[in-house]
Amino acid sequence: MAGSTSYGDVPPYNTPRGGPGYRTPTGPRSVAAGRLWATGAATAVVAALVAVVATMFVRGVLGIAVFAPEAAGAWGDATTGYLAAWAAAGAVAATGLLHLLLLTVARPRAFFTWIAGLVTVALALLPFTTDLTLAAKLASAAVFLAIGGTVTGLLSGTAYSVAPDRSQEGW
Repeated sequence: MAGSTSYGDVPPYNTPRGGPGYRTPTGPRSVAAGRLWATGAATAVVAALVAVVATMFVRGVLGIAVFAPEAAGAWGDATTGYLAAWAAAGAVAATGLLHLLLLTVARPRAFFTWIAGLVTVALALLPFTTDLTLAAKLASAAVFLAIGGTVTGLLSGTAYSVAPDRSQEGW
């Protein structure tokens, strides 16, 4: 009787998932690559702007000199531009990672969120390995958390719209 008898509402364990009419998914998941990469490009722009705005807030409003000497003013110097460019590049790299995960793994959004979250935490911890003042360390970490949170949030929210979960479609 192993697995062949149903107990009330519980189907036998050897019944295919989905019951009658269930079809096993065939081939790789379908990904709307154009929409994914357009979203990645938009995310790169937003990440760069978050880097600039967060740096301006920390430098101009809070008066903490991060990413440039205090004399550089609220905008900072070329390092603000470098930070924005790296934020944009990170968003593009994260888009590539998400695309790869969407094509290859089960639960790609969960894996993407974990990977991007851990990279964000690692970057936020990086200032604490330097000899900056405590205020500059905290402010730098906050800027990195803002950038990473933006990229992670925008791209992980995209996963369902560019690669629908086939289990929700009856596949």
